[in-house]
Amino acid sequence: MLTLETLNHCSTAEFIELLEGIYEHTPWVAERSAARRPFKSLTALKSALQHSVANAPRAEQLQLIRAHPELAGKQAAAGTLTQESTAEQSSVGLNRASAGDDTHELETIQQLNAAYLSRFAFPFVLAVKGHDGRGLPREAIIAAMRRRLKAHHDDEIAESLRQIGRIAELRLNQRFGFTPELGATIVGWCETLAQWSDDESGLTCTYLSHSHRRCAALLRRWMEEAGMQAHIDAIGNVVGRYRSDRPQAKTLLTGSHYDTVRNGGKYDGRAGVLLPIAVIGELHRRGEKLPFHVEVIGFADEEGVRYQNTFLGSSAIIGEFDMSLLERTDADGITMRAALQNAREAAGEIPRDTAGATSTYAAEAIPGLARNTREVLGFVEVHIEQGPVLLERDLPVGIVSSIAGSCRYLIELTGVAGHAGTTPMALRRDAATAAAEIILLVEQRCGAAPTLVGTVGQLQVPGGSINVVPGLCRLSLDIRAADDGTRDAALADILLGVQAICARRRIDLKLEQVLQAQAAPCAPWLMQQLGAAAERAGIDVLTLPSGAGHDAMAMGRLTDVAMLFVRCGNGGISHNPLETVTADDIDVSARIFADFLQHFTAEQANR
Repeated sequence: MLTLETLNHCSTAEFIELLEGIYEHTPWVAERSAARRPFKSLTALKSALQHSVANAPRAEQLQLIRAHPELAGKQAAAGTLTQESTAEQSSVGLNRASAGDDTHELETIQQLNAAYLSRFAFPFVLAVKGHDGRGLPREAIIAAMRRRLKAHHDDEIAESLRQIGRIAELRLNQRFGFTPELGATIVGWCETLAQWSDDESGLTCTYLSHSHRRCAALLRRWMEEAGMQAHIDAIGNVVGRYRSDRPQAKTLLTGSHYDTVRNGGKYDGRAGVLLPIAVIGELHRRGEKLPFHVEVIGFADEEGVRYQNTFLGSSAIIGEFDMSLLERTDADGITMRAALQNAREAAGEIPRDTAGATSTYAAEAIPGLARNTREVLGFVEVHIEQGPVLLERDLPVGIVSSIAGSCRYLIELTGVAGHAGTTPMALRRDAATAAAEIILLVEQRCGAAPTLVGTVGQLQVPGGSINVVPGLCRLSLDIRAADDGTRDAALADILLGVQAICARRRIDLKLEQVLQAQAAPCAPWLMQQLGAAAERAGIDVLTLPSGAGHDAMAMGRLTDVAMLFVRCGNGGISHNPLETVTADDIDVSARIFADFLQHFTAEQANR
């Protein structure tokens, strides 16, 4: 087996020879990476190699892409692929045809290969062993080919290089005899949870549904198997406590949510619950205790899909749950109070555990869930990035600096509907053109600051007709920034601009604010400790803001918070079935989190 010790101390020529075959017929990748020795870790070696690829001239990048063979192509059939490519394609059955549907699938892949090559002038490259290293089914390969055939040329070059990086990563794992065991466990658990869904057509897990309760039961079982005392609390949070040998020690909180959006992804929230369970399970198996308690919380509802109110689970933990929400009804007219009662009856009466935990699914016990801030050391959340920044930087993890605050409005524009053929352009009071100008204003103003973003995600022309000047238009407005000052200044400018547009176009304006959430800065002392753990893993530390909301926003009102982001694949897409992470990136994140726990010091805690 290859070792870092060997690579770090050999000559450049030997370095290139030892890494032959990692990048298909392209020795210059290894040659340019040799100067970055010594490597602290296998992850650092992988990053250095990809850095060489990312910084190569475009012509060399295209040369690298074109060095890769077609999937199920003539070379595979003839047996003339490199040893590495042969092993990869054969592992998913792309080097042979059999009777029936398999033959048809191979023919489809070959047809898509030809279409792809015609469109992009380079072969389709895909890490066929997939995100978990176990191999993609042919239908998934075909779906990826069809999806990427629609991509922009430059975007597809970038994606091809990322796939090459993943291929190299898997080859290096084999060369080093490395298996990302923690990552594979966590990804496998995510797959298991994803089997439980409210809908058959996609992954939907809403608060207190049957699938939600089933996931809660699994999380509790896995926590107990990892050596924690675990229970499902009054609102449905799943809480596991890994006790220190010091009874009077304070508690470090971690976790994320296990509910999903409709037709969502497998890793949003859930990876941040399962990762600390896996890490603590490894500590428990080694008999290793920490000088503080660790509490892993699977928050019951962060997305707010069923009752249209976010952060239900974390708001109970910080003592800010609004008890009036218990009377809110879902789309079927079921109150939250009734849903909790139904869940309690389905689960059976569960007595208080030895830790004094409150009863399961019990509305009257929710106020008792509030934590005492004096007993809490902080809250650290691991979460997939849900964006493309880490992907673009070729980094497996990043440290979050702040969680963006958000202001949301619903805007109604009322003009005058008129005949499309007889109403002169200068005399129109067109609500839709006013909306279009507002959208462009938002785009222009929100491009003025690095962390500022603005979105018009809803746009309607109620009762619109192809031959009628729109008299009514409704649109949404979402403004976010890493700090409230930047966001509020942009919002003020946009609202003034909206009023000016409406006045000039003689449009009546109605504004309704539906949300205002403050930005949640992460605690520098916690960020520093997470960053130090990443550095010890041989990873360049990147700090970045989070544009999405997370339970850490609510928890920040109880204690200091920090977040570790994990790289997403497929362009960083999330809240979507295409959401993905690799077992290797999850494994790196888990080992950084474990290192963070083992080196954690609470001396700087300021609450």
